[in-house]
Amino acid sequence: MHIAALTLSVLLALVMLGSGMMKLVRAPRIVTAMAAVHVTPSQMSVLGIVELLATVGLIAGIWLPPIGLAAAIGTVLYFAGAILAHLRAHDPDRNGAIAFLALAAATLTLIAVAS
Repeated sequence: MHIAALTLSVLLALVMLGSGMMKLVRAPRIVTAMAAVHVTPSQMSVLGIVELLATVGLIAGIWLPPIGLAAAIGTVLYFAGAILAHLRAHDPDRNGAIAFLALAAATLTLIAVAS
């Protein structure tokens, strides 16, 4: 795997790990942010698990590129959905989701090129 793809895969995996864990432990800041986009506590648990699975997929992709590619595609779709949720809820605080989407898209691009 190309060094840039590897670097972004690990960075995105760390972002997903942190975000997923914060959802699962119900960090107050995350609970408030999720409430603004009408995400219920049970939905937040599912989203946290999805983020942890993305972490596993991105790390596994270091050795199994198709798994990393699939995880990167899923992560792009995940953050596109997050942005749509912010738009639907008329929540102006979507900069984090936009930044994470950009990171996920860059990671996906580099993984696809490196494969």
